[in-house]
Amino acid sequence: MALKHLALIGLLASLVGLPATARADTLSDHVELCGEHGVPQDKSIPVIDGQQEGYLYLQLRDYKNGDRRNDVMSPIAEALERTDMMALAEYFSKRPWPNLRQPQPTDAVVARALRANASIGCTGCHLGEYQGAGTQPRLAGQARDYTLQTMLDFRSRKRANNPGMSDLMIAASEEDLVAMADYLAGR
Repeated sequence: MALKHLALIGLLASLVGLPATARADTLSDHVELCGEHGVPQDKSIPVIDGQQEGYLYLQLRDYKNGDRRNDVMSPIAEALERTDMMALAEYFSKRPWPNLRQPQPTDAVVARALRANASIGCTGCHLGEYQGAGTQPRLAGQARDYTLQTMLDFRSRKRANNPGMSDLMIAASEEDLVAMADYLAGR
């Protein structure tokens, strides 16, 4: 492991407030930056273990460039070089997707979510099982609160790094977005 990557992991760990014991000795064996076993403790933080590599890289790039803003992630990304972002994206994409044990949606919620999907076409990019591919993120099993807040942020244009998503979220009712978040969380 290159010293640059070890320093990067130490920097990331210190920036997100991890104890010294959580700092990585190697990128692949010891990084637990975003929750124990890939499960964030804060429900507003997304699962990134097992997320699409291209998507992770683009989000880090957007944080670095200021196209996406977050009080925790923006300063972390600003300190990263392109090769560091690529290495982190690859690393997290190869980790297994965790089971958050979120509740299954009711039949009524499923029906509403499927109607919303038919209307705005989520599966056109995120694919039939909401697994994503390449630069499109996996949505199935993502943290419910994070998913809902993300959709609402796109709807209000608070999150502005994908204008097409904003247009789609504006086309759906807030109730449809709640149903989609519940549905996706339980998949």
